Amino acid sequence: MSLVTLNEILPQARAEKRAVGAFNVTNFESAVAVITAAERENRPVILATYQRLLSDPKISALIALLRKLGEESPVQVAVHLDHGASVDQIRHAIDIGYTSVMLDGSHLPLKENIELTIQGVVLAKKAGLSIEGEVGHIPAGNKEPVPYADPDEAVLFANETGVDVLAVGIGTAHGFYVNKPVLNLAIAEEVGRCLSIPMVLHGGSDTPRDKVLEAVRYGMAKVNVATEVQFLYEQELKKKLNDLGEKFIPIDVLMKPIIEVTSAHVSEIIRHLAQTE
Repeated sequence: MSLVTLNEILPQARAEKRAVGAFNVTNFESAVAVITAAERENRPVILATYQRLLSDPKISALIALLRKLGEESPVQVAVHLDHGASVDQIRHAIDIGYTSVMLDGSHLPLKENIELTIQGVVLAKKAGLSIEGEVGHIPAGNKEPVPYADPDEAVLFANETGVDVLAVGIGTAHGFYVNKPVLNLAIAEEVGRCLSIPMVLHGGSDTPRDKVLEAVRYGMAKVNVATEVQFLYEQELKKKLNDLGEKFIPIDVLMKPIIEVTSAHVSEIIRHLAQTE
């Protein structure tokens, strides 16, 4: 259908009390697995990349690939920078063709987070991109207690910065959980009641599915999933390589069943997020 920003897909998802999946991809195979799943389910999708990939000199080639897949797809596709760490990274992302960016200043005091994010908002909107911000830092892992966003701060942040989409910390964490997550869905409910913009649930991997859907009902129209899908991809690759042993087969033949298994799992997640009440 077309390449889109988050503004073309998330407001409708929120209005329908559904969510669009954002899946982190790093290469051709993972991107094909995700976009094939989206096409199978006839749902929009977000192809996200880790911000650390911006330091790779070949990142522009990967973004060109993702854009091409989106341009040729019958579904709407956004190419999104996940957890951009600086204004310079936002500039770089704009230059190489992302359609959407995130500037994550959630580790900073609120005032500094607002000031930093405003700079990103100005750049992104001038370039025609959508931009996501974050309040309530969402950590990697949950060995330590996970911080929660203050609802009043989240509302103030959104109003002051003008972000299109807001990630709100409700107790999720990136990666697999060490301890059972303790989610505060009342935060999502309160912020969702005060703000009309779509919200984002980071840390979708390993988070109880019923809790994810409850958060979606409160306005979290974008759900990020990275570790869960990439771990499956890695495990399937490991199995195939172990079975192969010393035997040679072309890499495209090797990767085909891995893409299929990964894509089937992504399809299941997309279907789950698209459920209506």
